[in-house]
Amino acid sequence: MALNNPAFNNPAFQDPRAVSTYPGGPQAANLGRTTQFSTAQAAGTDAAANARLEGMYAAPPAGAIETNRMTVEDSVVKTLALFAVLVATAVVGWVWTMAPVTAENPAPTLAPWLIGALGGFVLAMVVIFTSRKKVRPALIFAYAAFEGLFVGGISAYFEFLWPGIVVQATLATLAVVGVTLALFASGKVRASKKATKVFMIAMLGYLVFSLINVGLMIFNVPIAGGAFGVLSQPSFLLGIPWGVLIGIFVVIMAAYSLVLDFDQIQQGVRNGAPRQYGWLGAFGIMVTVVWLYVEILRILAIARGSN
Repeated sequence: MALNNPAFNNPAFQDPRAVSTYPGGPQAANLGRTTQFSTAQAAGTDAAANARLEGMYAAPPAGAIETNRMTVEDSVVKTLALFAVLVATAVVGWVWTMAPVTAENPAPTLAPWLIGALGGFVLAMVVIFTSRKKVRPALIFAYAAFEGLFVGGISAYFEFLWPGIVVQATLATLAVVGVTLALFASGKVRASKKATKVFMIAMLGYLVFSLINVGLMIFNVPIAGGAFGVLSQPSFLLGIPWGVLIGIFVVIMAAYSLVLDFDQIQQGVRNGAPRQYGWLGAFGIMVTVVWLYVEILRILAIARGSN
């Protein structure tokens, strides 16, 4: 009866000498060696383990949601979401800008342009200075909405003055972003410490120049006459307006800024940054692309105005 108790299947209780009278002897009792039941049980366990391993290999890799870590793919999705908001509010800004235009009053309003620029600047500063403690996607979405008003307003105003300029600026922006991304993805263009130092010096110089230009326009200095201040002056170098040459230089800076944005996203992924930091990567790309678009829009306006 004792042998029928599963508790006694332990080999410590199975001595071949104690079952010499077992029908068929120790060999029939399978004492001291693997039983048929245990062999089948082990085979079943191995099969289950193999099935689990095969399932793990066949399953898709863990993404940003499962790991709660920043990934390039997740950052791309966040970037597209922000640009979807920007495009939607840009349509609102465009319609709002052109609403007052009639035969009696052929003048678009600047309200969306100014509201979008001011709101976008304030929110950008808030996002930049508070993201060290906590990333707030709602603020970034709000920034995208205000930027949409700004982009829609300025695009409608420029289109009113120079028909067809928005399509040209949009295609040129997409071309610059696409080429920059392709070169970065292929490894032919990378951010370096030396190039970044030069970029920062150039950015500081351009910022100082822009502030001086705005000051000259505010005080109505003769040299700053025109829609773009000093850049509107009809001076040329090899037949090219200085405003266009400076604009091309700024576009190159914006393209390198994109390279820095892509590099920062990759660095965040390598460092295992939390998933929420993908919003900051998307925010940085949006800031750069809007800057690039506005600069190209201005280059085209200066070029067409000089003609």
